[in-house]
Amino acid sequence: FYLLFESIYKYIKDLRHYLQDLEAGVFIQLTLEIILINEHGKQLLAEALYLYGVMLILLDTRIEGIVRERMLISYLRYKGQTDLPFIDDVCLLCRSTGYNQATGGLGSIPHPSVLNTKEFAKKPVNYPEEYFARFPIPSQVISMVIGRLRSDDVYNMAAAYPLPEHRSTALATQAQMLYIILYFAPDILNNQHAVMREIVDKHFPDNWVLSYYLGFTVDLSVAWMNYKAAQMALANTIMIQNVQSLTTKYWGKVHQSRKDVQGFLVEGVLVEEFILDNINKLLSCARDANVTLRWLMLHTNACVTKKLRDMVSPADPNTDQGKRDPKAVPHSQNDVLALLLDLAQFEFVLKNIFQALLDSKQTKWQEYQKQGSERMTELGEYFSGTKALTRVTKDEHLQNWFIDLGKQIMALDYSDSTTAGRKMQQLIQALEEVEQFHQIESSLQVKQFLIDTRQFLGKMIRIVNVKEEVLVFLAMFADISYAWDIIDNYVEHMHRLIKGDPSCVIKLRSTFLKLASILDLPLIRINQAQSPDLISVSEYYSSELVQYVRKVLEIVPKSMFIVLKQIIDIQTKQLQELPTKVEKEKLREMAQLDIRYELARATHAVSVFTEGILAMETTLVGIIKVDPKQLLEDGIRKELVEQIARAMDKTLVFKSGKIDEMEIRLKELSTLLDGFRKSFQYIQDYVNIQGLKIWQEEFSRIVNYYVEQECNSFLKKKTFDWQSNFQSTAIPIPIFPPLQGSESVNFIGRLAREILAQTSYRSTIFLDQMSAWYDPVSGRELVGIKTMSLLLRSVGIFGVTGLDKLLCFMIVKDLQSFVSQIRGFVEKSFKAFFAELQSVLEPTTTIPTNTAKLYAGAVAKAKPLWGTFMEIVVKLGQMQLLRRQIANLLNFSCKLDSNALYCALDTTNMALITCIQEHFMNPDTKPYPSEDTALLSD
Repeated sequence: FYLLFESIYKYIKDLRHYLQDLEAGVFIQLTLEIILINEHGKQLLAEALYLYGVMLILLDTRIEGIVRERMLISYLRYKGQTDLPFIDDVCLLCRSTGYNQATGGLGSIPHPSVLNTKEFAKKPVNYPEEYFARFPIPSQVISMVIGRLRSDDVYNMAAAYPLPEHRSTALATQAQMLYIILYFAPDILNNQHAVMREIVDKHFPDNWVLSYYLGFTVDLSVAWMNYKAAQMALANTIMIQNVQSLTTKYWGKVHQSRKDVQGFLVEGVLVEEFILDNINKLLSCARDANVTLRWLMLHTNACVTKKLRDMVSPADPNTDQGKRDPKAVPHSQNDVLALLLDLAQFEFVLKNIFQALLDSKQTKWQEYQKQGSERMTELGEYFSGTKALTRVTKDEHLQNWFIDLGKQIMALDYSDSTTAGRKMQQLIQALEEVEQFHQIESSLQVKQFLIDTRQFLGKMIRIVNVKEEVLVFLAMFADISYAWDIIDNYVEHMHRLIKGDPSCVIKLRSTFLKLASILDLPLIRINQAQSPDLISVSEYYSSELVQYVRKVLEIVPKSMFIVLKQIIDIQTKQLQELPTKVEKEKLREMAQLDIRYELARATHAVSVFTEGILAMETTLVGIIKVDPKQLLEDGIRKELVEQIARAMDKTLVFKSGKIDEMEIRLKELSTLLDGFRKSFQYIQDYVNIQGLKIWQEEFSRIVNYYVEQECNSFLKKKTFDWQSNFQSTAIPIPIFPPLQGSESVNFIGRLAREILAQTSYRSTIFLDQMSAWYDPVSGRELVGIKTMSLLLRSVGIFGVTGLDKLLCFMIVKDLQSFVSQIRGFVEKSFKAFFAELQSVLEPTTTIPTNTAKLYAGAVAKAKPLWGTFMEIVVKLGQMQLLRRQIANLLNFSCKLDSNALYCALDTTNMALITCIQEHFMNPDTKPYPSEDTALLSD
């Protein structure tokens, strides 16, 4: 964190130093005026001020002032002032401003519950202008930069947005920079009415909500509430009549834009010829739709003023307001989402086709040029009168004219598109005129040649006009960086859309690609500077986008598991297994046609949910390649982990402390997980996944994670959740709070302690011949082979091995506690006694005299130790017996389920032990097995 604070300080320090050098004439050929005249100079200088202001606002928004101060003081005490040369200036920059994110600010929305304008507008006096003035920037620089932003089209956006009604969108980047930089010149906001009037008329005539940096939005009707000139200038924009007019206009454009876009998306419309003939129309459609989308997404999601928000937001017909208000807007956010999906698909298709045209531009030009020239040459030969089967009178003028025309076509220069275009227009006109000649008019074949040549020339004209600036304009229109945070509001709408029509997932792919345009803003200058941070910044924003993609698509596995519950219920409770032999009369009854129909219907529903996402192609989101099949598998794994973990945590709760309850719980868990596993295996072919593999991997991960967390209570150096090898960011294992009054962290600990309670030496007897614990009163078997088998069916191999590991930790802890307790007791009370006893028993090579009296006295003296000793020995014995039962269970299960593997391992083990025994019997001739071998890795 200190590096962050210090970096911001170094940024403004370097910027002020540069401005001072500029003013002092250090850069001989540069002055402030020259920089602001230069196209790139004015952009960079304005961006430098703007980014400093953004850093200050985000610093105060994301890290509260009092927290910053405490962090700095604690770091100063830790490092010492000598290691922090800039600590005083950093403290000056980062000291608290009094700003509270929850109750007041600059018109952005820190929390959805804070929507009261009066409360939200509360902020410290002279905030943020005093905050911005802590390290002042020369007023002349601020004034001249604001002047350029007021008067110039700094980023030359007018070419992309030629219509006057799109001017505010074209100047949106300048508008967000002006909003930030104006806080460096509060006098303009407060007193310079003419300047503010000019700024608002040019940049905010039809909008009052803007995104000032990657998803951080501001409502100017609130942010400028305390600035007289700014508030008066904005008054016309937020007048009721104007807001109603804008709302009606843009909501009306939603349906028209969708209709236009869907018309172009009809199969067979967006082909090369249509695009070449109608490129301006297509760009105009994309421009209008994106402007509409931008206005609606910003003003319906980020408007803070309740009165304005109610006017622009779509009215819900289910509410009283929606029923009473006849002027309520009859639209919903679903319309905005539908426009976003259709528009993204349109842009994706258009961009791909146009890019292909651009790549093959020269090849196609040369091909059309060659074919046109060849036809003219053939016509020249035709009128020579010497070609066989032509039966035409020789005409040297036409012959020479057509040959010359062919040469002119071949002479057209691809690189000089303007001259070539004019020349081609003249050639087309000449070909139209020559058709009037009698010799040509009477020949259909010649006329067809002329028509073909004119078509080739027309294609050459269209091809030569295919320019990269079209893709540049399309990228400008498609920019959606303003919706970095707002787009989260549409996740629920997307989920409902996918539930209703799973095939629409294909459209979402193009939407995700449209969202990738968000990366352009933070990366453009980093890339130009050839900074090594390009990769790390790209990875961060790309990972955030991938996380959003996962969030949107997670509804597919969730919906799939809802249907899977029906399949589990049918397979475990309703569907009966078909016996080997069935009587003819009972065949229809055993077929269970109705139940199997329900099973087939549920299976089809699962396959439909996954069909759309599997149809998506591998997509590059930023610099991260997203495989839809992998996304689906990760989503299924995530939901499976959630379901299994919740089932085990909910089921393995023991209240009565009786063996019957434990067996019921284990049977219930066994039935539940067995139903999950069978149903998962059943649907794996329908969703194209390896169900059993996923089941085993995730089940082992779940159990190992909970065992690890349970064992943490026995360790000094704990493995935290974020350090665990079994935890995953993409497929997280849920963390459940421990039960009240329980010393166990999770269900693995509860199960282990319940088994220990049921086999307690105080209330049970263990019979080695029966390998079971019995009730000494009733003689009933409590825990035995049957219970162990039930344990294996319920928690599986991984659960049983996890219990064994947990018992080992318990044994070690009890041994450590025992040794510590006995050592302290012996050193305090028995040290002299044991020293005396040792001296009497020495030397150990002889038999001591009077042993009966000696040992009796020693036993009587050590009597206080026997209670503690017996307690720990019996407890350790109980846990070791349980471990032996678990080992026998695993051994038998391995022999039964994997006999070949068991035999191979057993043979290897016996061979290794034999080698070791032979070494100790004859160490000179039989070497010990090498430590490098993998068999001795442990």
